[in-house]
Amino acid sequence: MVVQPAVPEIVEQEIYESIGARTESLQALRELGPPDLVHLIKSQPKSAVKEIGTYHHVTGMDASSSASLAAYINTLTYSIGENQMWFGRPQAWRITTGTYCCYNAFSRVDMRVNVTIPGTVDAYAVDERGEKRKATDTLWLETYLCSVLRAFSYAEEGATRIVGCRKFNPITSTEVEHKFLDAAERLFFKGWQLGSDPEVQVPNVVSNHLTSGLLAYIHTTGRFASGVNLFEKLRSKEPEVASLLARVLIDSDEEVKAVQLLYDTVQLLPMDNSLLDVQADFCMRKGRYDLALECAKRAVNSAPSEFTTWERLAQVYLKLEQYEMALLTLNSCPMFTYQDRDVPKMPPPNKMHLPILQESVLDEMNEEHYDPKQESVDPTLLKLPAASLKGTFAKAYKILTEITSQIGWDTLLKCRSSVFVMEEEYREEKKNSSVATLRGNSPRQSEDRSSRNGADDSEENPATNGDSEESGNKLEDSIIEKPENSVPADPKGSDDASSDDDKQPAEKYTHFQNKRLCERWLDNLFMVLYEDLRVYTIWRSEFSQHKQQSLPYKKNATEWEILGDLAQRLHHHNEALEAFNATLKIRFSPRALKGILQDQEKRKDSRGALNCIIKLTAWQYRWYSEFSPVLLYSVRILIEEEGAVKVRSIVQATNYPQSVLDLTHHYAQLCMAFRSSGSDG
Repeated sequence: MVVQPAVPEIVEQEIYESIGARTESLQALRELGPPDLVHLIKSQPKSAVKEIGTYHHVTGMDASSSASLAAYINTLTYSIGENQMWFGRPQAWRITTGTYCCYNAFSRVDMRVNVTIPGTVDAYAVDERGEKRKATDTLWLETYLCSVLRAFSYAEEGATRIVGCRKFNPITSTEVEHKFLDAAERLFFKGWQLGSDPEVQVPNVVSNHLTSGLLAYIHTTGRFASGVNLFEKLRSKEPEVASLLARVLIDSDEEVKAVQLLYDTVQLLPMDNSLLDVQADFCMRKGRYDLALECAKRAVNSAPSEFTTWERLAQVYLKLEQYEMALLTLNSCPMFTYQDRDVPKMPPPNKMHLPILQESVLDEMNEEHYDPKQESVDPTLLKLPAASLKGTFAKAYKILTEITSQIGWDTLLKCRSSVFVMEEEYREEKKNSSVATLRGNSPRQSEDRSSRNGADDSEENPATNGDSEESGNKLEDSIIEKPENSVPADPKGSDDASSDDDKQPAEKYTHFQNKRLCERWLDNLFMVLYEDLRVYTIWRSEFSQHKQQSLPYKKNATEWEILGDLAQRLHHHNEALEAFNATLKIRFSPRALKGILQDQEKRKDSRGALNCIIKLTAWQYRWYSEFSPVLLYSVRILIEEEGAVKVRSIVQATNYPQSVLDLTHHYAQLCMAFRSSGSDG
């Protein structure tokens, strides 16, 4: 039997205040909704405090009926009822009432099951106005599907960590999978109502949270046959679904079928941007960037208001080494405000009971002597703006860093100044446009002159990261050139002293120079990239100086983590690995382990990868999660390459406690249940 995570409990100041806060927040929900809320009233007659209210959050529970949710509350009476360890002391609490809240993002209602112990079960729905509605079979079907999609969405920690959230695997067998796919088929054409990923502006039949969840499930578990079967049935009703079917076929190495499908469907839907994007992606995988370019261009023409089509076109130009065109394409990308996942907004708790599952305890995970408040971190590292980029801005920044890794910062600045109007040359051209025309100066001569001026200005006053003056002088030669300012797409008040007659439109000068105005957000990304490169350059210079002088280079664990992430962003993978290993020498770090795991998977280091997976699995159980799609996928690929017997043997040969190894074996058992490739030997 699978070990379940421990039960966290957050104690309320006033009973039922968490349910009241959830009801008030229903109007503000925009995505799939927050994790399920489980509220308990516990009594202890002999205590001075007769009753208390506690709650915790849950994802992955079967929400197909009131009976399954009531059953979950019933299990809590055994795990945290009689003889519970409460803040280190055994106490006999008795659960008298439990309420399970699960959000239905289709109908925008909160399904609630109220259980009285012993006694009755009452199921109802609460709408955005806080009014009760009857819980129908249709509402339960929608709620079940939303619950599964939320489990995949919240399985990995996002930008906002939810305290006290138990995470379960919503699909543990082929029978449960059939139930999930049946619900998905019945509600497929309502999927656009759930919203979409941050990179998609307008949700549609093939781009929404439902299709993203289906593709994530199929990719993670390798259940390609089930996915093909589902999308084949849906394609008969809506030809656009062919793009999803093609993705699954390509993922399952059925490339011939995928190409034939794409060919047939494009005859029917020649300007479907999803189909064209799949084609472009496939051609890029095969190294045919010339063919990918034509597909990507047509996709942009088909959906010019979508970020994903422009992103693909920029990626193709990057592969073709047409860096100026990649920058121009990036500049044309429509950028969207990031919509974060719905997170619970609860009142401040009275106290929190966060027990540790004994089966997940590893000595190296002991944090008794670690206090993050006592760790002094360089403020420059904490304030790196690139770490907080999300959505379309994070995607655009990744392309910018890829260009930089291929051609270098200096060449990137030259490309930038050749395609975008720089502020200096804008002012120069505005000042002397009529004179230059009379003298016969060419636009290129004017441009070269202003570019040289801009470069001279940018080399003055190199920025430092707050180190001492002596250290700054030593590193001055290694600090990168700061980018000069470009003219934004909305140059307000660029020349306040000029008369109204002189204020001609900026388009005249961009046309004259055959250049474009740089969007303000892209200009900001150049400054973000400059800051990343500046800090990285200082770090590597200091590191090499200490190494030459045989001196230890000292950073604390958090600083090494940030430097590892920085090196990863800039595609310096060896340096990132070096920083992550330095972190683990100081203390346990899941952040560093994930970075090392990615490297080991690329190098096909099965033993090293499984060692990381064991530790990460134990860490996730420590924080009440039994399910990680990333770790399940990693184990599935290892089993596919090495075989289930060898993977189990490698895990068993490690010197970790057996209880910890059993947690990792659970992922292998899931692969066997899904009959994944290699799981039979």
